[in-house]
Amino acid sequence: MTHQRRPRIYLAGPEVFLPDARAIGVEKCRLATEAGFEGAFPLDAQLDLARLPPAEQARRISQANEGLMRSCDALIANLTPFRGVSMDSGTAFEVGFMQALGRPLAGYTNVTPDYAATLDGDRADLEIEDFGLAENLMIEVAIAASGCRVVRRAVAAGAELTDLAAFVECLADIARVLAKK
Repeated sequence: MTHQRRPRIYLAGPEVFLPDARAIGVEKCRLATEAGFEGAFPLDAQLDLARLPPAEQARRISQANEGLMRSCDALIANLTPFRGVSMDSGTAFEVGFMQALGRPLAGYTNVTPDYAATLDGDRADLEIEDFGLAENLMIEVAIAASGCRVVRRAVAAGAELTDLAAFVECLADIARVLAKK
C-alpha cells in the first residue's frame, strides 16, 4: 500500500514576530491539515543560534527558510500591513522566491482598503501606485498568475494579524489550483 504525500504549503507572514507566534503557527498548520495539506511554518526549523553573532543568526534563519520553501508545493502569504502601510518585507521576499520556483501562491489581507488609499500622500512629487490592488502590483500579479487571488476581509480591530478566516479561503484556492496539476 502506498501513501500519497500531502502537498506542503509554506505559511508566510508576519505572525513569526507576534508574542504567540508558535501558537498561531500550530493553528495554521492544523487548518492546513484539515484541508488536506501539510503546513510548513517558518519557525518549524530547529536552529541552534546560541552564541552566534547576529549576522550569522540572520544567515542561518534565511537559509533555513529558503530550504523550507524549496520543500513546499505552494505558499499562502499573510499580506496584512505590518509595521506600516504595506506587507511584511520578508513575506514579500518569500512570495517572490516561491513565484520564481513556479509554485502556486495565494494571499490574504485582513484590511480592505486599496494600497493607494492607505498612503498619506506626504510627498506630492512621488507617484502612487493606484491599480485598485491590496498590495504592490508585483505581489498581486504574481498571485493571480499562479491561479489564485488575494482574499480581502475586514476583521475586528486588533485581530488584523491573527484572524484566519481569509487564510481558510486561501487553502481552498490552493486546493483548486493543485487539483488541476
